[in-house]
Amino acid sequence: MKVAIVKYNAGNIRSVINALKRLGVDPLFTDDAEALRTSDRVLFPGQGEAGSTMAYLKAHELDNVIRSLRQPVLGICVGMQLMCRHSDENDTDCLGIFPTDVKRFQPTTHEQKVPQMGWNTIEDLKSPLFRNIDNGEFVYFIHSFYVPCNEFSIATTDYITPYCSALHKDNFFATQFHPEKSGRIGEQILKNFLEIE
Repeated sequence: MKVAIVKYNAGNIRSVINALKRLGVDPLFTDDAEALRTSDRVLFPGQGEAGSTMAYLKAHELDNVIRSLRQPVLGICVGMQLMCRHSDENDTDCLGIFPTDVKRFQPTTHEQKVPQMGWNTIEDLKSPLFRNIDNGEFVYFIHSFYVPCNEFSIATTDYITPYCSALHKDNFFATQFHPEKSGRIGEQILKNFLEIE
C-alpha cells in the first residue's frame, strides 16, 4: 500500500511517520501532486498556525491538490481545521471540504486553560474510523481552536464546550486529536484508516 503524507510547513510530522512505520507502512513525505494523487491513502497532519499554513498551501497549489483527492484522506489537528471552511485563527479562509467554521475556545473560568493540552475522551463514535473502539476512550489533544458539532461529526469531546473531535464526508476523514500520540487507541484508529475501503 502506498501511503503519502502531505509535505508543507507543518511541525511534528516525525511522530506520524513513526506511528505508520509501527503499522508496517513506510510513508512517502511529499508535496508532489502526482505522488499524492496516485497514493492509496493520504494523511494531512500537523501543528501550526492556520493563516501562514494556508498561504503556503496556496503558494504551492497544494490546496487544489488536496481538494481533488479521491482516495481516503485523513486530516489531523491543524489538518482537520484547514479542511473546514474558515478559521477564527487570523481570520483565515481554509480548504472548504467541510462546510463548517473553526472557532477559538472562550474560557469561562480560571481553570479552563487554552490550549487544551493532554488527554480527553471521545464520545458519540460513528464511522469505520472507530471500529473496535469504545465510547469514552482517551486520546491526546493540543489545540486552542475547535470545530463546533455539525452534521459531519463522527466523534465529540467536551472541553469548555462540547465540540466535534472528528469529521467524515465522502473520502475525507479528520481528527482534532493526535492518533499518532494516543497510544493503543490511536494506533487502532490509524490501522482502521489504512483498512477503510
